[in-house]
Amino acid sequence: QVTLVESGGDSVQTGGSLRLSCVASGVTNSANCMGWIRQAPGKEREGVTAIYLGDGTTHYRDSVMGRFTISHDKTKNTVYLQMNNLKPEDTAMYYCTAGPRFPLCMMGTKSESPYWGQGTQVTVSS
Repeated sequence: QVTLVESGGDSVQTGGSLRLSCVASGVTNSANCMGWIRQAPGKEREGVTAIYLGDGTTHYRDSVMGRFTISHDKTKNTVYLQMNNLKPEDTAMYYCTAGPRFPLCMMGTKSESPYWGQGTQVTVSS
């Protein structure tokens, strides 16, 4: 069973930075892809980014390209999301996800994102 535990969410001002962490346990070939999905109050959830654990290939949604960086530390079984130049529209609950196919684990569907963490809140004030 795959277990994901996020941390690192906080409140920051526009232009600030945060680093989210997701510690994974029980990861097998059923979770070759790990990603981040976010959901703001009253809005649809949206995939933010994903990383293929095999070779580190990454994928980002357009609105975070150049500001966010996903990375994977194999020795710590941890995926990081470095978020720079944060904007108020980045405010959301951020969830770590894992699934079998890259980059589809950032889609949030039951088949492509079967494993979720509990979420960590990011708030960006103007």
